[in-house]
Amino acid sequence: MNYQIISTATALEKVCQQARLTDVVMLDTEFVRTRTYHPQLGLIQLYDGEQLVLIDPLEIDDMQSFSELLMDTSVTKILHACGEDLEVFQHAFGCTPTPMIDTQLMAAFLGYGLSTGFAALVNDYLDVELDKSESRADWLARPLTDKQLDYAAADVYYLLPLYQKLLQQVEDKGWLEAVKRESELLVEKRLKPTKPEQAYLSVKGAWILQPQQLAILKIIAQWRLLEAQKRDLALNFIVKEANMVEVCRNEMTSLKQMNDAGFDHREIRRHGNALIEMVKQGQATPESEWPAKITRLMDNPAYKQLFKVLKDEVKIASESSGLATEFLASKKQLNQFISWVWDKDRNPEQLPEVMQSWRKSILGDALNKKMNDKGF
Repeated sequence: MNYQIISTATALEKVCQQARLTDVVMLDTEFVRTRTYHPQLGLIQLYDGEQLVLIDPLEIDDMQSFSELLMDTSVTKILHACGEDLEVFQHAFGCTPTPMIDTQLMAAFLGYGLSTGFAALVNDYLDVELDKSESRADWLARPLTDKQLDYAAADVYYLLPLYQKLLQQVEDKGWLEAVKRESELLVEKRLKPTKPEQAYLSVKGAWILQPQQLAILKIIAQWRLLEAQKRDLALNFIVKEANMVEVCRNEMTSLKQMNDAGFDHREIRRHGNALIEMVKQGQATPESEWPAKITRLMDNPAYKQLFKVLKDEVKIASESSGLATEFLASKKQLNQFISWVWDKDRNPEQLPEVMQSWRKSILGDALNKKMNDKGF
């Protein structure tokens, strides 16, 4: 592998201009995300079949040419397991690779599990064993070691021949359009913004709270999200999720209550008084503005047996299609389908994922029939 380090805007522009003359470009990123809300970009890898480059965003003051490459719709960007990479690009450049194909999804359409790693596929298809020991390295530190650079370069160098082999098989099986749609769906889902006023709905354990307690949680969860974004801190470094629920459940209005509950002293010192004020604000919220109690599907007596019946349908579809069960329909996707039937009266404008695109004919129609047979 002969790669070049790109550390100036002039060199980057030259690389991007050449890359935009190709049909496909392999991309990857290295980043750090330990205490921060947003991933911190440390390195970008690019390979277009001729240029193998490692772009140093910490050294380059103008990344405009790279942003233009990301948005150039004439060049397909190939990534592997790119969920977090999408967040990296969106945060750093305000855009995502368009159009994009994820090789992890390509492999899923060929019968692999949805979370199959890059190294495993490279081993299977190219008979090459990759050293993944640098995956947890500090990519913000400088200088980067030779071992880090070699590791980073390999992630796009081997991505090209892997993509070419996967593409041939995907095309042979007639899955290419489905791969493209699934890659688009990945972008939509990964970058769907959380509305601050709805942040409480994502809090684990919120279902145990009563409506007035949820009014408090709604205020605190919105504050926590905005505070995390403003200070670029991971949510639990503002206030731990479990503590937030405990504050609301006991409607805590004193620092002593928080201390007795075992909260971190630093958390109490920094945000204790603010939490107390928000509890009081929530307590003063008119009953007409309290959120509805959060109901869980699993609390419905019919849920457990129904879920098992639907899961059996997924297994049947898996055996006939050759696609992994978790790829056809995850637990979340099955629950989304059940909610669509039970709570949304099969609203055609709010179709669940199993009733869209390629999943509908392979699985969704069978699930819908099974629900009808069960009287739903």
